[in-house]
Amino acid sequence: QVQLVESGGGSVQPGGSLRLSCAASGSIFSIFAMVWYRQAPGKQRELVATTTSGGSTNYAESMKGRFTISRDNAKNTVYLQMNSLSPEDTAVYYCNADITTAFGRRRDYWGQGTQVTVSS
Repeated sequence: QVQLVESGGGSVQPGGSLRLSCAASGSIFSIFAMVWYRQAPGKQRELVATTTSGGSTNYAESMKGRFTISRDNAKNTVYLQMNSLSPEDTAVYYCNADITTAFGRRRDYWGQGTQVTVSS
């Protein structure tokens, strides 16, 4: 059984910052990519940032320079530091991970999502 649990969401004023966390737990052998997505009301889910087990990162264009993805492999945890937030960043943020279990099965897992609201 593998679980992803996000935390750190909340309400913040424009220009503020939040740090999201996503911890993977369970019968995990290895994790390749860990990814943050978001879905705003009435919009499709979009990719925010990706990090691999090797440390490479990739960002959606609108997040570059404002968001930073990082990862603690020892804790099976990925973080998303979000700065200079604007109302357009309001969304449910989801964590996704490419996990191989201790039983040798590899698949994507999703967290339950954490709400981020940016408003004055």
